Amino acid sequence: MRELHPKLFRYIWRYSKRDQLAICAVVLASLPFYFASLDLPKRIVNDAITGKAFAHGNATTSFLDIAIAWPAWLGGGRTRLFEGFEVGRMELLFGLSGLFLCLVLINGAFKFWINLTKGVLGERMLRRLRFQLFALMLRFTPEAQREVKASETATIIRDEVEPIGSFIGDAIVVPVFLGTQAATALTFILIQNLWLGIVAGAMVGVQIVVIPRLRREIIRLSRQRQLASRNFAGRVGEVLEGLEAVTVNDAGRWERAEIGGRLHALYDLRLRIYRRKFAVKYLNNLLAQITPFLFYAIGGLFALRGELDIGQLVAVLAAYRDLPPPLKELIDWDQQRLDVEVKYETVAAHFAPHRLRPSEPDGEEAAAVTLGSPLRTEGLGLKDPHGGPAVEVEGFSLALPGRIALVSPGCGLARQFAAGIAGIEVPQGGTIAIGGHDLAGLPASVRARQIAYAGPEPVLFPGTIRDNILFALRNRPRGGPGLAWDERRLEALRTGNPLETVDDLWIDYPALGLTDAADLDARLLGILGRLGMDDDLYRFGLTALSSVSHDTPVGARMIAARIHLQEHFVEAGMAGLVIPFARGRYNEQATIAENLLFGVPRDPALMGARLAGEPRFRAVLSGIGLLDDLAAMGVRIARNLVDIFHDLPPGHPLFRRFSLIAPDELRDFERRLAGIPADGRLSPDDEEAFLALALPYVEPRLRLGLLDDAFRARLLGARGLVQAALEGPDGHEVEVYDPARINPRSSILDNLLFGRIDTARMHGEAEVRKQVRAVVREFGLEAGIRRRGLDYEVGNRGRMLTPRQQAAVDLTRALARRPEILVVDGAAAQLADGVRTLFSAMDADAPGASLLAVVGEADAGAFPACLRLGATGSVRLTSPKDQAARRTA
Repeated sequence: MRELHPKLFRYIWRYSKRDQLAICAVVLASLPFYFASLDLPKRIVNDAITGKAFAHGNATTSFLDIAIAWPAWLGGGRTRLFEGFEVGRMELLFGLSGLFLCLVLINGAFKFWINLTKGVLGERMLRRLRFQLFALMLRFTPEAQREVKASETATIIRDEVEPIGSFIGDAIVVPVFLGTQAATALTFILIQNLWLGIVAGAMVGVQIVVIPRLRREIIRLSRQRQLASRNFAGRVGEVLEGLEAVTVNDAGRWERAEIGGRLHALYDLRLRIYRRKFAVKYLNNLLAQITPFLFYAIGGLFALRGELDIGQLVAVLAAYRDLPPPLKELIDWDQQRLDVEVKYETVAAHFAPHRLRPSEPDGEEAAAVTLGSPLRTEGLGLKDPHGGPAVEVEGFSLALPGRIALVSPGCGLARQFAAGIAGIEVPQGGTIAIGGHDLAGLPASVRARQIAYAGPEPVLFPGTIRDNILFALRNRPRGGPGLAWDERRLEALRTGNPLETVDDLWIDYPALGLTDAADLDARLLGILGRLGMDDDLYRFGLTALSSVSHDTPVGARMIAARIHLQEHFVEAGMAGLVIPFARGRYNEQATIAENLLFGVPRDPALMGARLAGEPRFRAVLSGIGLLDDLAAMGVRIARNLVDIFHDLPPGHPLFRRFSLIAPDELRDFERRLAGIPADGRLSPDDEEAFLALALPYVEPRLRLGLLDDAFRARLLGARGLVQAALEGPDGHEVEVYDPARINPRSSILDNLLFGRIDTARMHGEAEVRKQVRAVVREFGLEAGIRRRGLDYEVGNRGRMLTPRQQAAVDLTRALARRPEILVVDGAAAQLADGVRTLFSAMDADAPGASLLAVVGEADAGAFPACLRLGATGSVRLTSPKDQAARRTA
């Protein structure tokens, strides 16, 4: 991907000159029609209305004759190009008026096509620019990654280039289109009267020269505002990333004051821009209004003297009416040009070449490179972790493959060395070579495929566990779907975007020794299991929605396991541990909503609090008298919860375990409760809010004493009516519980239990899960459940996983690639049984790979070899066989 050209118009011309020239050709083609539309009002007034065409008593005159009337200062006379048709006065009036309407339509069609085409061009160039910036961002050097802020770069790609893309479509077309229109109108005025043309030209010159000069200060202030806005966005991003520290240290007030100061500076810049902007606008409007005054005065004087007829004066005024808009738009275009050039130069500076790694071709041959042995350094300078001068490390040579501990007591040189091998850090000097390859000279793609890295802070993206592991295997597509690609491929070619899509086949299964995705999943489960994630995946899988149907072999086994569990609980005297779903029974451990629906909604609009706003649902409850009673229950729940949680901090665990009200909603419910009138009648908005609070109520969980047998019976009686009301055009919108079917909207655990665990029983949940796992193993379902665990969402930056789980996923991502060298920094310490677990995984999944692991002294003894880096740069290699490092000059 090319670097951005530092100048905007060079960039525009490089990528859009063909389209720009095509649009300009259409603009030039439209000018004769525009000129004709300026001349027609004069003919309508002079020839048809005042009867100049019939001045000599003629009953008819020529219509659609084409002639050019030259002004006296150009020699006078007329040149006739077409004789036309003979028509009467009335026919001439309507003929000329109709011709004028046709020209208006033609000129409108030209403008429509030009505006649409330049708009499409602008959007395509915006797409190209955004993609280029993203591609350049991927080439940021380690130093640039530390220097730039993620929020600032995201703001640039998302927001700051928006006006640049919009301008690109206008960059060449607008001055050509508006300039030629203005020149045409001015030429027409000059043809009608030289002096009026000079007056118009003088005013045009003042507007074009003076106004842009006055706007330079606006440009300077706009650049300051852009930089201030970017810094503001960066600061907001910093606070958001460090929100936990702000809360823990009670620094919110200081942060608000700091942000308030930045907002005041932005406000002051905006105010100064507005003052100058509207002062310039006032001057521009004043100049635009002076010209009609001069036309009326001077043109009227010429008309009185007989030097200018009324038709010409009307035509001049009509032409001048069309002159200020393009001039104003041209001035606005020039203002936009200056502003956008500043934005573009600022963006180009953010992605300057010195911040980028060299561009590399995506060659297939890179995958075949083997690094070999030994690992060797010469004159290596590593960054001092404490900020001091670079530490020069003694040269050494180390045979590979091998498992080597990297230890640096009292300093962080081992971590710097590991990062240098992986390409995370750039050495301050010298070389690191493996085999005959200098790592600094290797393409990044080759280095990444042969050297895997698992660092102390795993980088996980929002998505599933599987998505994050496969991230390392999606290097290049192996072919596309081959269908419906024509339009997308064409647009991609036009905008410099990639031809491949995420729907292509990105994983090379044969290269991994696999046949398909199922084989790959099995390998991933094996690696994760060896890294201690078996139980985690099983638990994650139990919470996943069931993906099998009852009429499949796996679904049949699940139903058989369900029946076996129910019978087992009865035989073992544990029948009360699980309250089953039964059509004629209220389930105490399920919510009121679940009992009313007796199933799970297929439509997300019926889930959670949104169910309270569903008109059909509310109508049924209102018809049987339950709506008011449930809303009143919601009022009582709100009062109890507000009293209990009023003085608790937002992060208190009781909120998560017992409260139906989120901490940020507590004040809202306090306000609603205070606003209830004496008669207890609720407004529609409050009624919906309190109904939404009652629907998730579970009596054994909150124990507020709001459900008695009579009320449960009423809810049970409403079940059939609610299900009937929620029947859509494609059938029921609720997936009803059925003992003979798998519910695809319920979790695997719920489908196995077909009920709810009685949380009131001491250790009941733990016992139920223990029995479930035994039955799952008996029916051969455990592997499938663990596979569904791969679909567990890890959350933003992997925050839904523990540090141990994050480390296991990161190591699995590295091992799944089968690299030649695995560099580990801190990840092993997060695993259960640490280094031994890592060795076991490598024995099974990467037996021929080298391992370089940054560890402490306690773990160093488990390695066959240990490379110790001293704070002064000294190097010592030890092993059980007392091998010595071979020093180089």
